[in-house]
Formats: sequence, structure tokens, C-alpha cells
Amino acid sequence: MTSTSGILPAAQAGTIVLGGDLTVNRMGFGAMRITGPGIWGPPADVPGAIATLRRAVELGVNFIDSADSYGPDVSEELIAQALWPYPAGLVIATKVGWTRHGPGVWQHNAAPAHIEQAISGSLKRLRLERIDVYQLHIPDPAVSFDASMEALARLQEQGKIRHVALSNVTLEHIRRAEKIVPIVSVQNRYSFSDREWDFVVDYCTSKGIAFMPWGPIAQARKANEVVEKIAAARGVSTAVVSLGWLLRRSPVILPIPGTSNVRHLEENLSAAAFRLSDGEFAEMNAVAPKPYWLRG
Repeated sequence: MTSTSGILPAAQAGTIVLGGDLTVNRMGFGAMRITGPGIWGPPADVPGAIATLRRAVELGVNFIDSADSYGPDVSEELIAQALWPYPAGLVIATKVGWTRHGPGVWQHNAAPAHIEQAISGSLKRLRLERIDVYQLHIPDPAVSFDASMEALARLQEQGKIRHVALSNVTLEHIRRAEKIVPIVSVQNRYSFSDREWDFVVDYCTSKGIAFMPWGPIAQARKANEVVEKIAAARGVSTAVVSLGWLLRRSPVILPIPGTSNVRHLEENLSAAAFRLSDGEFAEMNAVAPKPYWLRG
């Protein structure tokens, strides 16, 4: 997979700056799917997962998103196994806030003591002295949100974190967090077919905060009819159309589609060079998808 322009595929959507000092290409990679079923244990094809990570970097990906709960630990370990020593400019983001006790089982833990313990594990697994972007994976209903953010701010002061970020949050959470520590990115569920967090995207756009949509191609749900029509007319997959819409939706959107398959990776990255016409973009925006809980 090469570009006739000489620009690496992941770079063809341009760049975004995180926190004023980290410039990354606007097509990243989400490293959740390189684990086993239920996001538990190692993948069935470890060499394939490693090959996918290495191919992503070869194609210009310089932002990889992970979490200590993916596996748990497996995603971070495979990133280091595949890519360490890391190439210059590669930004690895990870998260804290979920604990795992079985396939598909997720439990909250954003207590300050857990956060302080968890970052040591992530640093060790990733073979880093500092994590560039460390995200609260999800607010913990049993723990003060402010206390969780204060713990992250302390870790930043200690030099273990470069930048603090959020995931699975409301606008109120973002505003509360910003009173404690600067926030460089937000990661919420979002796609053309699932726009519940439109107003958070708009807020991030106004503030220059990167927005990383998880489930960016609606997590294998059937594509909307207008997406299927545009994909057929343009000779691309519905995934490419969906990612193209995200890239045009806002300049702060940093898609991080994930896969453990090199072919799927290359297809996803091709979206960085895909451009919706004004008419196609308007047609997609005119569609009002049903909330995800009402879709079949």
C-alpha cells in the first residue's frame, strides 16, 4: 500500500497537535482488538497482531491508543514487543480506570491509590519513563471524580505523565476536569451512525481538544443506507466512507480504528486520503440516525 503523492497513508488527512507539543497524524490506531475474545488474554494469532502494529507504523501511524485493561496488560505488552525501541515521534496513549476479572467483564476502579499503582505497571509494560497521554478510562461512580483527576495531576507533576486526557465522559466531566488539570483529548463513542456526543465534539472543536471516537465505524453494525450508496458509487468500503465523514466532521477528530488484521488496517488507513464531496457530506449530515439503543 503506497501513496502516489509520496505521503504515507496515515499522514494524508493532515496532523493534529496534542497539548501544544505533540504533533501526530490524524489517523491513529486503536490497540484494543489485538487481544483475545472478550478483550481477554492474548490474541489467537500473536504474530499477526505484532505484524499489524508494525505495519501501522510503516504506513505512518504515529499515535497508538491502548489501556491497561485490554487483556488486561496484553495490549501494552504487545505494543512494546512489536515496536520497542520506539521510533522518534511515536505517541503511545493508554488508560486507567477499569479492572478485569474475565472475558467481557469490566469493573470500575478510579481510586487515587489504584491510579498511582496502575501507572507503574503501564510504564513497565510499555518500557517508558513517561506516558505521553494518560487517560481516565471512565469515571468511577464510587469515587470522587475530582479525586481521580487530582491523582492524575499529581502524576503529571511527578513527571510520569506528559498530558492528561479523558474517556467516556460528559461535558460536565470535561469542564470539572479542566479546573484541575489541562485536558488534551477526549475519547467517547462516536460515529456517523451514533452521534449522541455531537455537543462534546463541538465543545472539543471550540477548545482545540482532540476528540478520539471509539466505535468509529459503528462496531460492525449494518451501515446506513446513505453510507452504502456513497461507498458503492465511489468503489470503497462503508468503513472508508464512515471514517471519511469523521475526518471532515471536525479538524480535532483523531480516528483510531482498531484491528488485528493487516488487510483491514490498510483499508482503514486508506480513509485518510478519501474525500467526501460537498454534496455527499451534506447528504450524510441530513440523515438523523436513530440512537444506538433503538437500532436493530
